[in-house]
Amino acid sequence: MSCFEHQAKTMEPRAPGVIPIALKNGGRVKANDVAPQGVYRPDYNILTPNMRSPEYVQMSTAAAITLGVTNGRMYRTACTRCLNLLLTYPEGCRANCAYCGLARHREAERDYADRNFIRVDWPAVPLDLTIDTVAKDGAASPFHRMCISMITHPRSDEDTRTVLKKWTDRIDPSAIPVSILSNPTTMTREDVKRLKDLGADIFTVALDAATPEIFDRTRGKGVQSPHSWQKYWEILMDARDVFGAQKFGAHIIVGMGETERDVLELVQRLVDLGGHSHMFCFFPEKGSLMDHLPATPREQWRRVQLARYLIDYRDGRVEKMRFDDAGRVIEYGVPRSELEIIIGEGVAFRTSGCPGKFADDLSACDRPYGDSPPSNIASYPFQPNGNDLRTIRKQLKPV
Repeated sequence: MSCFEHQAKTMEPRAPGVIPIALKNGGRVKANDVAPQGVYRPDYNILTPNMRSPEYVQMSTAAAITLGVTNGRMYRTACTRCLNLLLTYPEGCRANCAYCGLARHREAERDYADRNFIRVDWPAVPLDLTIDTVAKDGAASPFHRMCISMITHPRSDEDTRTVLKKWTDRIDPSAIPVSILSNPTTMTREDVKRLKDLGADIFTVALDAATPEIFDRTRGKGVQSPHSWQKYWEILMDARDVFGAQKFGAHIIVGMGETERDVLELVQRLVDLGGHSHMFCFFPEKGSLMDHLPATPREQWRRVQLARYLIDYRDGRVEKMRFDDAGRVIEYGVPRSELEIIIGEGVAFRTSGCPGKFADDLSACDRPYGDSPPSNIASYPFQPNGNDLRTIRKQLKPV
């Protein structure tokens, strides 16, 4: 067995279990039918209300703290620059992605609005309250961008358009641009066009898996999920045509059994198409079908972060990089003196995503600690200081 085959086998998800019929499709929430009363926090220890988009949306804990609808503090950062709005329904997401805390297989364990996602709870907030609060702040808003995150649900496309229109009717999209984190499985090219016409600025597709084989194993037939690599690429190409260069991109999760070369060849493909990659470090999300597996080793993650940054923002080329027999980066294709300057700048190791107001290579979507605990930071949601850079350099040790 090759090194790659061993790694891929090591990262095999558990098989999803059988859900009792009474608990399918949000059965427990709909049977209780508790009316929502303002902001809902999953840690309130009350029955989960019957909440639906577009009236309600969920947002990350960091966004809720920044918006002021919940209390809390974030390690070494005061706020997040992106307001993530996640569509929500009692039925939840009908997909079953193996690494995701929102997956369908959790129906028996936890109601949809109570599930953790990228390591944190997502409070549910009335959309009108959200828009009112941001509109009231005006130019002083801490948010540089808003992102609507779709899920796999029959109403997702229509409700995304409603949320987007309500937002742009009140908030100038040139002041706070809107990104769409799409659900290609339910979408057509016409859906992509409608979102552009309604004022969306950037359209992204969460490929997540770096290869079609890993995609199928973690979010396709391998886990009884409806997604397909071909459909995701079809909508990604539609986004390229409709939104144009630098206005579309794809999410990639590093550490699910692929090689570093696999990831970076995908990054290069996206850049050559005119798009960008948004990188995530695999973390075993509690309650997911992959929660028993190891997080991505930091040395692997740092190498990919650095190489991805070179390709996306410094005219690097994967063809100029060198890889060992296990597909690990051993040379980055730029002079060592230049590489040292880029490492010292620290930007390559910050969270990657849609840009904010500071610079094209500084993401508004900083997702504080979305892919690691603060004790072992993967994606820095702030500018790394000297101590951070010393840690990063140690983690970038040669293979």
